[in-house]
Amino acid sequence: MERKYKVSLSIIFLLLIIWLFIKHTNNKKEVEVIKQKIDQDTIYSSNIIENVRYESKDIKGNEYVIEALKGEIDHQIPNVIFLTEVKATIKPINSSKIIIKSNYGKYFIDNNDTIFSKNVIITFLDNKIEGEYLDFSILRNSMTLSRNVVYSSLNNVMKADVIEINLETKKAKVFMFEDKKKVNIKNF
Repeated sequence: MERKYKVSLSIIFLLLIIWLFIKHTNNKKEVEVIKQKIDQDTIYSSNIIENVRYESKDIKGNEYVIEALKGEIDHQIPNVIFLTEVKATIKPINSSKIIIKSNYGKYFIDNNDTIFSKNVIITFLDNKIEGEYLDFSILRNSMTLSRNVVYSSLNNVMKADVIEINLETKKAKVFMFEDKKKVNIKNF
């Protein structure tokens, strides 16, 4: 009888050790998961700048000024600034100035190209173009506005999917994404 008692006690003791080992291993995994989450959170680091202003001029003399309420530089992508409440002014030497406003922007420091997004409004002379996404490039001398594009002037309103404008030649291409849909133009 005493032998059965010792075997039972040994089995219980062994089960207790296994249970403690499993519990310790699970706790260690939880600690590792928490540590990994903290490490991932601390990896992302950025600088926030208020009242951002960048000015540039190309070799032809055209000026480009971009301002924002806030700019954020991600240390992993230091040549890009993420902007909030953006206003850009383009002053071509042989044309009227162009004003661009949007809720957000992505400014590339290396080449001054800018992507404007959400509530994009372009104004020049008596013209206004609205959309949701604008890819502006000084190097390509172009801007492409897309998503819910509405162009309005004193006498016309036009709705399209995309407007591409060559800043040098002032030529514009207006089109829809689908062949069956047509650009909608109203004259007053």
